[in-house]
Amino acid sequence: MEDKLRSIIQQLKKLTTKEGQVNASRFHKEEIKTYGIKVPIVRSLAREAFREIKPVGREKIFGMCDKLFASGFIEETLIACEWTFSLRRHYEKHDLKQFKYWIETYINNWATCDNFCNNTVGSFLLMYPEFVPQLKKWAVAKNRWMQRASAVSLILPARDGQFLEESFAISDILLKSEDDLVQKGYGWLLKSQSKTHPEEVLQFIDERKAIMPRTALRYAIEHFSIPQRKKLMTK
Repeated sequence: MEDKLRSIIQQLKKLTTKEGQVNASRFHKEEIKTYGIKVPIVRSLAREAFREIKPVGREKIFGMCDKLFASGFIEETLIACEWTFSLRRHYEKHDLKQFKYWIETYINNWATCDNFCNNTVGSFLLMYPEFVPQLKKWAVAKNRWMQRASAVSLILPARDGQFLEESFAISDILLKSEDDLVQKGYGWLLKSQSKTHPEEVLQFIDERKAIMPRTALRYAIEHFSIPQRKKLMTK
């Protein structure tokens, strides 16, 4: 497996472009490590490689993912996200501890956070909903990515209208955050819930619009009508 991992990294290095590195960096305020490769190309590479490594089993694949996350390169973390998501039918309850470790130890940008939490963590929570309350602990962590993760991990279930009360609870914990990436995270969650629970989300936002940061508010109300949005933006 070490040989396969080295082969993948070598392929990424060969695909590196300066233009791509510059373009990718424009989407992030924080400094990132990137080869500058387009996402569809990396996804294709990840899926092709997964077909080859799948027989070795989830534990060894998780071990490879740990090394990919540790590298810090967005493309390598994207491959790890793809592989962990591909294993979603084989998740076990103790996996959440590993997922949490990766978030608080290695994740350092919104792209990796959202990819991993939307797909991998979101799928895990659909399989094991009894762990959803643990997200409240993530929401009060000092790590900004753990805070954002507490919200965006619920977006996949939210698209089906699940975990509404839990989404409100997380949003309340994060409500006054001064971090714009955390604000966008729970604003996105509320927006996702508004597609199936428009009245409940509308009421939730209306009761908090005076203290909700403008960034979070703008994200949260995107699915509402223009008159509703204007009303909610008025304190």
